[in-house]
Amino acid sequence: MAEPLCSAGAGGAVYRSRDPVRNLRLRVRIQRVTSAGPVLPQAPPLLAGPRGPELLGLADRAATGGGGSAVGVTRPSPAGAWRPPDDEEEAEVGWQEKLFSQFEVDLYQNESACQTPLDRQYHEEILKLEKAGGRKNYRIFTYTDHDRFTNLEEHCQKVTDSDHEVLSYLAERMANVRRRRQDRRPVEATSLKSKIITWEPSEEFIKNNHVINTPVQTMYIMGDLGPYGKLGHREYEHVLCTIKVDGNGVITVKPDFTGTKGAYRIELDGEKREVWKYTIENASVQVQPEEEEREQCVFRDLYSRHKEYLSGLVGSEFEMTLPGTLRLFVNGEIISAQGYEYDNLYVHFFLELPNQWSSPAFQQLSGVTQTCATKTVGWDNVAYFCYPFTLEMFFTQGDESEVSLPQWPVLYFEVLSLDFWQRYRVEGYGSLVLPASPGLHMLTIPTWRPVELGTVAELRRFFIGGSPELEDITYVRTPSTFKGERLSRFGFRTETTGSVTFRLYCLQQSKAFLETSALRQRMQSVLDRLGSFSQQSSVYNVLEAFQRARRRMQEARESLPQDLINTSAATVHQSQES
Repeated sequence: MAEPLCSAGAGGAVYRSRDPVRNLRLRVRIQRVTSAGPVLPQAPPLLAGPRGPELLGLADRAATGGGGSAVGVTRPSPAGAWRPPDDEEEAEVGWQEKLFSQFEVDLYQNESACQTPLDRQYHEEILKLEKAGGRKNYRIFTYTDHDRFTNLEEHCQKVTDSDHEVLSYLAERMANVRRRRQDRRPVEATSLKSKIITWEPSEEFIKNNHVINTPVQTMYIMGDLGPYGKLGHREYEHVLCTIKVDGNGVITVKPDFTGTKGAYRIELDGEKREVWKYTIENASVQVQPEEEEREQCVFRDLYSRHKEYLSGLVGSEFEMTLPGTLRLFVNGEIISAQGYEYDNLYVHFFLELPNQWSSPAFQQLSGVTQTCATKTVGWDNVAYFCYPFTLEMFFTQGDESEVSLPQWPVLYFEVLSLDFWQRYRVEGYGSLVLPASPGLHMLTIPTWRPVELGTVAELRRFFIGGSPELEDITYVRTPSTFKGERLSRFGFRTETTGSVTFRLYCLQQSKAFLETSALRQRMQSVLDRLGSFSQQSSVYNVLEAFQRARRRMQEARESLPQDLINTSAATVHQSQES
């Protein structure tokens, strides 16, 4: 029964290992299936050439079972005649282990051809190999991560196995990106402060900032599949296996280890179409059971300590709020801004906490989004920020005798634009009352900006970026410093601009949610205090005005004389009887 053969272009496999990659070893065995060369004479002329001693040395080592990382298999004929080891060879290769090909031996033997330090290093190693009796490998050799072949192969890698593949623009760009080593220098903090936006990025800047730069090392196991007596020609070199290892311990082997799938098959182009088969096996030294058990104990101890550390940070009990306290947690996102006049928008926002509200010391109540260019969507120019933020607040129940309703936190924001000369313009102001009900909320808030009359103001805004601004952004609603009874905005000219879209995920936590109905009737809990928070902010203002009018009426009644009050009451009683 014929042995099943797989195509050499079969898919690879991805492995993950916690062991050092230097322990990786592969065993490759290659064999000619159909012979395209004639039967060689018993004394081939090749032995008289300059490569005769190398082949004789291989035959001697194969006959005596000499050691080494790679062993060439030779077969003497029954008549005692020697035959070159062309038909079959087996080699065991370690990670980044260099096995020279015949082409490299002929090239680096000449010292004048060595130009780089790596070439001179290979020249010295080849001289040492010649003194030790020649190469131990014959057809199987390797290209390591430092060789020129690896650099060229990474630049011209194909996505598919088609000979007529046309690389896309993205594939061509990605082919020019080196991901093997991290050569970028860290950006200093001073440069980040002085230059926030790069308006004209170079090609190298785009390569380094738009590609995941994970260090990857590559190694190729090659086969010289040339005919008899024609070894050392580049056109006969074929990639048998490609191994890539990144910094996270991920090992990519293409094609995968043969295992039970059968040998891989390579069919050469030409008149006689020679066929070769080869196998790839994992020859790494297996860990001993004692060492594996010791390693597992170390990992278990490490994981248990890490678990205890995390438990110490989180705690064993569910975090509860204090009695009479409501905790509000908001995961928010500024999605987009649309409908504004100029490009390159960014949003500055901050949260105002009313009385009886507080936040943790580490909580940041303000933020600035990144600058975003707009794109045309329908009739509007939209800038997509997708800027996340987190807010955590606590409402503490105050004096029960207080009759005024508590206020809900307000998020103030302003939209600004940035021009080429790093000058900003105010595009709009807006405010958002945080939702009183938990859950998901999608809110689109319209904005406005103050304007000046006349053409000069618009020219100043267009050319030098100057525009009217609010000295206190809380003037969007009721200023925090306002203490009077009436706030007049007569004569304040504004202009409607665009809108900003928010996505808010609100979570509320309080012990009052766990109270029974009897307890809520007996005591004024947080829920009773905040029962009307589901209403709109306009309703809050109406109720506040009603409470203030009621207090003024009570004060007016108390200031009147008692006899006048009795006379007024008697007059009202008589009118009712009549």
